This record gives sequence, structure tokens and C-alpha cells, in this order.
Amino acid sequence: MKIVKGLTALSALFLATSVYAAAPNASMNTMLDGLKKEAGAAAFSAEEGRKLYNARRIHSQKKEERSCTTCHTANPGTPGKTTAGKVIEPISPVANQQRFTDPKKVEKWFKRNCEWVLERECTAKEKGDFITYMMSLK
Repeated sequence: MKIVKGLTALSALFLATSVYAAAPNASMNTMLDGLKKEAGAAAFSAEEGRKLYNARRIHSQKKEERSCTTCHTANPGTPGKTTAGKVIEPISPVANQQRFTDPKKVEKWFKRNCEWVLERECTAKEKGDFITYMMSLK
């Protein structure tokens, strides 16, 4: 195998495909731009998104603990399960390149899951922070 500036051709190919797979897709960037306008935010925080993802709350009526991690697991790169036992593909776009690519699906699941966890809809800022956190994962 020919060495290219210190890398073998195979290493260079692996590096290129790894960078491509981890790069945010255009749909995510478009969604984030729209959320920034809606939220009036200059930027979103991966740290705030991480806190939102891991925060645990007690449901006001059912008195049960709920969190994003209840179904999606503490590691966004692994499959989770719904409370009914249905498998959920990883939420991390690095592990599941279909995540955050369809704006209608993203809105549908934010609405449903924010209502379930927070008992309200997520704000544009929370959505942006959450997506930014997911995009920051390696």
C-alpha cells in the first residue's frame, strides 16, 4: 500500500469516512438555524442539551421518574426501549445517521417526548441545545 504523507491509503480512507459520518448534516443545520431565529439565540449549548437529556423529573400525576434516558438509555449511541418494550434506534446521529434528518419527524418526536418527560412542549432553545448536544457526540 502506498503511504500518503504519513498515512496509508487505507488509513486515509478510514479517516475520511469517519469525518464524513460524524459531520452534521444539512437538515440539522437548517433546523438549528430556524430554531435560533425562533429562540432569538445566537448559539446553542451542548452542555445545556446534555443536562436536558439527563435530567430526571417526577411526573406530577403518575408520580414516576421520567427522563430522556428512561427510553433512550444514558448512552445516546445505543438502542433503547419504549416503556412498552419496543426497540428504539440510537438517538445519536453518529450512531444513527437517520436522526434529525426529517424536520416533520423531529417536531413530532420533540412534541411527544417533551410532553411525556417535561409535561409541556420544549422551547426552541431546548430543542436547539438538545440537537447541538447530539451533534457533539463522537
